[in-house]
Amino acid sequence: MTPYTFNGPAWQESWDRQQEAYLPDREERFTAMLDAVEAVTEWPAPRILDLAGGTGSISLRAQRRFPQANTTLLDLDPVTLTIARATLDERSTVVSADLLSPEWVTTLPHRDYDAVLVATALHWLAPERLAALYAEIRTVLRPGGVLVNADSMVDDGLPDLSKRLADRATARREARYAAGAVLSWSAWWDHARTDPTLAPLVAERDRLFAANHNQDWLPPASWHVQTLRDAGFTEAGLIWRGAQDAAVAAVR
Repeated sequence: MTPYTFNGPAWQESWDRQQEAYLPDREERFTAMLDAVEAVTEWPAPRILDLAGGTGSISLRAQRRFPQANTTLLDLDPVTLTIARATLDERSTVVSADLLSPEWVTTLPHRDYDAVLVATALHWLAPERLAALYAEIRTVLRPGGVLVNADSMVDDGLPDLSKRLADRATARREARYAAGAVLSWSAWWDHARTDPTLAPLVAERDRLFAANHNQDWLPPASWHVQTLRDAGFTEAGLIWRGAQDAAVAAVR
């Protein structure tokens, strides 16, 4: 019998495949986010905060795009943090902190990031907390630095078409799940519960998130843009859209 060894890169790949089934245009949004980083950075070594970065999908792509990049990944989930630590190299610092508290800022190794990037991660925050978080993010960006948040953000001018697009995407995704082409979100977590390294961490995650991370609030992109302006950013607007999802960017 082959001895058990936790394989971080394999779990990273598994996570990416699961996410791609849910977000088929995931790589497009990542490219748009990194394009924004390049646009505000004049040197080949940007300093990037991968906020609520999970397994490190954004950090890995940033390091491929910018080989001299320095990234900080911040998250609270012990499962995804374990995968990130087993996958990322010395160019990345991994930090555990809870975005529900403004104290997350004190855990960072830097306060002058060129970019803060976050994807599909902040929709569980209440409106008032997300507004406060945007203001907090501004304080850790250098002047001229950029925040990009990609998430489900409907165009409030297309409510019916947006719903039809979402229904179409759901049907395609469910067909892939039924055919066994890829693991669903819930099936991925069930699979993680069978891994000797991840199983106790999944239990810890369940305890951490049971009370405070169960909200699903999805305002339109216009709310994000206005809230970013209210938080003091000099510019705010959309840099990418795909059906119901969008990426908003804001410049300090």
